[in-house]
Amino acid sequence: MSKLQIVIALYPGVTHLDFTGPHQVLSRLPNADLAVASMGGIDIEAEGLTFTNLADLAAIERCDVLCVPGGLGTTDAMLDEAFMAQIRRLGAGAKYLTSVCTGSLILAAAGFLKGKRAACHWAWRDLLVPFGVIVDDGRVVRDGDIITGGGVTAGLDFAFVLVAELAGETFAKSIQLGLEYAPSPPFASGRPELASPEILAAVKARMEPFAQSRLAAVQQVAARLEAAQ
Repeated sequence: MSKLQIVIALYPGVTHLDFTGPHQVLSRLPNADLAVASMGGIDIEAEGLTFTNLADLAAIERCDVLCVPGGLGTTDAMLDEAFMAQIRRLGAGAKYLTSVCTGSLILAAAGFLKGKRAACHWAWRDLLVPFGVIVDDGRVVRDGDIITGGGVTAGLDFAFVLVAELAGETFAKSIQLGLEYAPSPPFASGRPELASPEILAAVKARMEPFAQSRLAAVQQVAARLEAAQ
């Protein structure tokens, strides 16, 4: 029986928990090869941590599962045609297309999410609309063989859903126990509808400097995608 091939595609400016959380869970799958890859296998710096010994994304022939994490670098990644070409190539042959956080914007920019339901970080989910995506505010959203997670920490929940799909719910539960994944957050402030108006306003203000450039990138890529179809 051939091994399941899972690829996590990285790019500069990725959020490390978007992929290290799922990687921790997925690395325990039996009969699976898990590759973390970047263009040219270059080192990726993510919020003070540097990830090295990465696979070359372009050298990977195929995968069964493609996972794209998010991060502030999503904007530049969508505009990087060389990177997007590899996402389209690998995604076209994958059985499962998956993402965490704003990684769904990259899947959408590759043309995979039109008419599909998908999740994204709460602050950026409306940017899926220009790609014809049906926006869903769920923490983990499945539409056929497309499985997307919401913002950052939702990557853990996403990973358990994916493991249950690939190896069964019982095995997923055993990994959950082994990792003692029993979240009990100290504050009820993890979603905009739970946070106080003051906290929500402060977080939105911190994100505002990135909003216009990301919107412009989405509009540019969406127009290019529409013209090509």
